[in-house]
Amino acid sequence: MKKILQYLFEHKTLSREKAREVLLQISEEQFNQNELTAFITVYLMRSITIEELQGFSDALMELSVKPSFSGTGIIDIVGTGGDGKNTFNISTLSCFIVAGAGQKVAKHGNYGASSISGSSNVMEQLGYRFKSNSGELEKELAEANICFLHAPLFHPALKVVAPVRRNLGVRTFFNMLGPMVNPVNPSFQLVGVYNLEMARIYNYMLQQTGRSFTIIHGLDGYDEVSLTNDTKVITNEGERVCTPQQLGKRTVEAEAIYGGNSVEEAAKIFQRIIKGEGTWAQNAVVLANAAMALNCTGNFNSYEAAWDAAVDSLESGNAYRSLQKLINLQ
Repeated sequence: MKKILQYLFEHKTLSREKAREVLLQISEEQFNQNELTAFITVYLMRSITIEELQGFSDALMELSVKPSFSGTGIIDIVGTGGDGKNTFNISTLSCFIVAGAGQKVAKHGNYGASSISGSSNVMEQLGYRFKSNSGELEKELAEANICFLHAPLFHPALKVVAPVRRNLGVRTFFNMLGPMVNPVNPSFQLVGVYNLEMARIYNYMLQQTGRSFTIIHGLDGYDEVSLTNDTKVITNEGERVCTPQQLGKRTVEAEAIYGGNSVEEAAKIFQRIIKGEGTWAQNAVVLANAAMALNCTGNFNSYEAAWDAAVDSLESGNAYRSLQKLINLQ
């Protein structure tokens, strides 16, 4: 590791193959916590290159525990996290609305590294039991239209770096890797990013996969459609900027989408919204992200039609039933 660090401290970057090699070594626990911290810190001091991110991603996928079912016809909805906004669990809630609308979802998530409640925190709090058994996950998909893939169970390297990430408590390049390494390789992907540079990198990487994708970035720094400002939207076809009015009927205030001060509080907010008891602002933000995801699948002829399907999923109780079915299977 000393040689690698010296190389990086000279402002040099890793090739795709070298990045892959380093992450494989990390997963084999060849480095101590101090070396890992120094390595991760390099990428807090400078931007990661596409080659480096691809190499790290290659290693994680190579080592990953792969479920026996494929991601054909399945969507993942994920934010990179690390935007520092402490919103409630918008993308996870959107997953249930999408599932309630009849679309299969394999949500790839983890504990919050830089936020109070990541998707794994809230799912655990709601009574979900993390698993990697393909049969159980397939049953969840069949009965609830959704399953949850807790990243450390599928990616051994993430388990190794978890203590370092927790201690640092800030966004690292592992946040950037999460959306690229869902082990089922979903057909569709909605990815939220916290800055435009990451949007550019994801656009390049996702174009290589051939899957249908939508990348979203709130222009005031959110890694989701926040409706607090305009949203940059990038798809396989190109890019555009959408207003809060276009995506969610009106603008909302940042305080209205606050996520609480604890995992328990985050879970209570989650349950209120999924039961249809959320505020107008909370509902609008979740519906906008769910509509973006549904629209990404190509099953709707417009964003408005996808929005209507999301509204129906929440208001009819289908989204909540999807959650209930999932938890009852645990």
